[in-house]
Amino acid sequence: MKKAIFITVRTGSTRLPKKALLEINGLATIQHLIRRVKKSKNADLIVLCTTNLQEDRVLCDIAQKEGIEFFQGSVDDKLERWKGAAEKFNVEFFVTADGDDLFCEPELIDSAFLQYKRNKSDFIKSDGLVAGAFTYGIKTSALQKVCEMKDTNDTEMMWVYFLDTGLFKCEDLESVDKIYKRPEIRATLDYKDDFMFFKSVIENISKQKEYFNLRDIISFLDKNSELIKINQYLESTFKQNQKNKTKLILKKSWIKKLKK
Repeated sequence: MKKAIFITVRTGSTRLPKKALLEINGLATIQHLIRRVKKSKNADLIVLCTTNLQEDRVLCDIAQKEGIEFFQGSVDDKLERWKGAAEKFNVEFFVTADGDDLFCEPELIDSAFLQYKRNKSDFIKSDGLVAGAFTYGIKTSALQKVCEMKDTNDTEMMWVYFLDTGLFKCEDLESVDKIYKRPEIRATLDYKDDFMFFKSVIENISKQKEYFNLRDIISFLDKNSELIKINQYLESTFKQNQKNKTKLILKKSWIKKLKK
């Protein structure tokens, strides 16, 4: 079984232009994420999944510089991009790390790999954690079925295809340490104040430690709680935008199958 981490990223962004290339401590934000997930002990490979647009070639160059694989695929369809990467690299199960989530935690990623090994889950999610700490774990065969079912290329809010069709073995991430259950901490990069949050945290902690995990970050924020407030107010707007965009759009043939 080949297990992978798929880093999903593109340079095109409207609210915070080229956010993946903004620099903190001399590194692009995407490099901070790459170097963090490389701490995973259970991943067989890491693949940066971006689009086939020329403007995103810079991300592939960064992936090569950081010693990880890359895959260029669909511009709009995140699911097809993952499917292409999974098939190219012969991946059975992968955990996604959104390019916005600079503090995505390797400990939680590795827990998802172990959970898949035990349970053969199709889809693993987790709620109530630090926003950006963990995204999803996905079995490639389940993803392939979803790609057969969907009738849209707009798959940004893709979880609905796994959770709401009743066809897949969906589970919550198991045995999560309560230290990570801090939903009031927003660690995802979507707006200017999100960038200021990451910049403040990284610049301050890096004075003390070269590498710091999410436990270290939470401990630091508990001692410097004013930093949490930099972007905390954005979370409700962010979640509402996600809710508004979430739609289950299936091919007619699959709608008939599901109604039977």
